[in-house]
Amino acid sequence: MNRKTSIELGETEKLVNLGKALASDVRVEILRMLRERTLSVNEIATILQIPVSSAAMHVKTLEAAELIFSEYQPGLRGAKKVCSLRLDALDLIIVSDRGGVPDKQFMLISAPLGSYFDCQVEPTCGMVNERGYVGTDDTPSVFYHPDRFSAQLLWFNRGYVEYRFPCSCLSIGQATSIEISLELCSEAANYRNIWPSDITIWINGVEVLTYVSPGDFGGRRGKNNPDWWSDLYTQYGLLKSFKVDEEGSYIDELPVSPVTLMDLHLYDKDYISFRIGIKKDAVNQGGINIFGEKFGDHSQDIVMRLNYVSNM
Repeated sequence: MNRKTSIELGETEKLVNLGKALASDVRVEILRMLRERTLSVNEIATILQIPVSSAAMHVKTLEAAELIFSEYQPGLRGAKKVCSLRLDALDLIIVSDRGGVPDKQFMLISAPLGSYFDCQVEPTCGMVNERGYVGTDDTPSVFYHPDRFSAQLLWFNRGYVEYRFPCSCLSIGQATSIEISLELCSEAANYRNIWPSDITIWINGVEVLTYVSPGDFGGRRGKNNPDWWSDLYTQYGLLKSFKVDEEGSYIDELPVSPVTLMDLHLYDKDYISFRIGIKKDAVNQGGINIFGEKFGDHSQDIVMRLNYVSNM
């Protein structure tokens, strides 16, 4: 399946970022290289014979233009940043022939980590905020504690947490895709960079897909971790994007499941539920860590983006 998108003249920020990304022979060459295979930032620097810092800057510019995506993977000397193409094709629409077709719009909502609506977890489990532990470690009842709303990192071995997002925009529009992003990893004692875990997501009660997390990451401090958090414990995760549109479901824009928007029955309720967890029959029962904006590498909570076209 081709990964294709389009940009119109009205999308100024996207056009500016795209122009910056393509206004460099080096960045165009990086795109050519990634067309053949995924590469780490260090590998890009070696092939192009440029400093690693320069390669990282070029990668950041390509990420901002949504031409590539990157994730941290375990390496021989800690984690390495691995880059892949995000798109196979990009259309620039200068003159639109859509006539009376409504403009594309979106609703973006960030849910604090501890604001889950429902949960069912099994030890090992627990949660912390930027000041310390919430309640007692390895006690499932902590997940019902009022202080859970301050959580910045939570973990459990099996079970789930479920969030609910409003979807008021669907009363005036037609959904075209739903995308949920969060930072996560597996859960092991202390940490294990190679520790696979089958993490499943459900939307509106429909099992959408399972992501195999490669490990529970440590060996260096997470960029946002508070000083009191020990170096011996989980430090950071990977920022993952789970998307469903009219054709199927994706992890970081890669197709993985046939579940479509129609299967989710988005118009039946006043909210969209998002459940994430480890099934009892999972092959790799490696647990899960979920990060808030003040832990790990990425300063964000659980973010839902609902794309739609307005009927008004």
